[in-house]
Amino acid sequence: MDAHYSVKGAILTGRYTPPTHYVFKIESFSKLTKAIEDKYSSDKFDAEGFSWKLSIYPTGDGSKNGKCHISIFLELDTSLAVGSDVNATVNLFVFNHFEDKYFSFQDGRVRRYHALKKTWGIAKFIDIETFSNPQNGYLLDDTCVFGAEIFVIKSSFKSERLSMMNEPSTYFQTWKITKFSSNLTNENYSSGYFGYYGWYILLCPDGIGKGKGNSISVFLCATKSKIPADTKLFTKFILRVKDQTDGNRDVEIEDNHMYSPDSILSGRVELLSLAKLQDPKMGFLVDDTVSIEAEVTLLGLVMKE
Repeated sequence: MDAHYSVKGAILTGRYTPPTHYVFKIESFSKLTKAIEDKYSSDKFDAEGFSWKLSIYPTGDGSKNGKCHISIFLELDTSLAVGSDVNATVNLFVFNHFEDKYFSFQDGRVRRYHALKKTWGIAKFIDIETFSNPQNGYLLDDTCVFGAEIFVIKSSFKSERLSMMNEPSTYFQTWKITKFSSNLTNENYSSGYFGYYGWYILLCPDGIGKGKGNSISVFLCATKSKIPADTKLFTKFILRVKDQTDGNRDVEIEDNHMYSPDSILSGRVELLSLAKLQDPKMGFLVDDTVSIEAEVTLLGLVMKE
């Protein structure tokens, strides 16, 4: 059964149940205060898959904030890589012998431990005057008990890391399609491969989707087997249908796309209308040949972590 107790204005929660993860009993506390200048740290203990240490500052942590108080801190004693962290709710306890209860501050806040900050605690855990008075029950027969429990928040989020290229590489392809009017009877055709990731142009000469029967559909594709399962390719690309007469009426699109094994193509279903393509004044179809160009620049890699 829980209870509440006030120590000089600070509300502590009391309970009969010991701390879940660690109890730290100190006998001859007065001798300890004389034997150390700073703090006493417990042996490391395991909780929630990590190693921890509990540190007691019998005369405060040395800061103005901890002056005239018992300070108590919990240190993560597990190595963490830079960029990784451990989020946990932490309860720190002191035992009251008269009440037979463990009292703690419990504000419910999540504490974030990481490589640059592996210690969290309370500088003003309990003032020394209240703690040292035997009538209050915290220090009885020169013996006191502290404790800790930690509940790590297991994250279910996914993490990705984008690494931009210092010197992005650009790959080019020019695809001349001959006998366009007479030979292209299939739904789609592919150019040859170019670049490390097996890029290629995909053409649907009679269009697909909204472009069906009225436009050519053109896409830039990557070869699925060339992209690692945990990688995405951040790209900028250009697809261009060339004006083969004076070059002033090229039709092109420029876009960004994140290529992955689940998303290997990007382009337009209505890149150029069949009416314009077949208009001899426009220069797109010359000697029954169409010229399509592709440029793709690899800007960065996105990796799962």
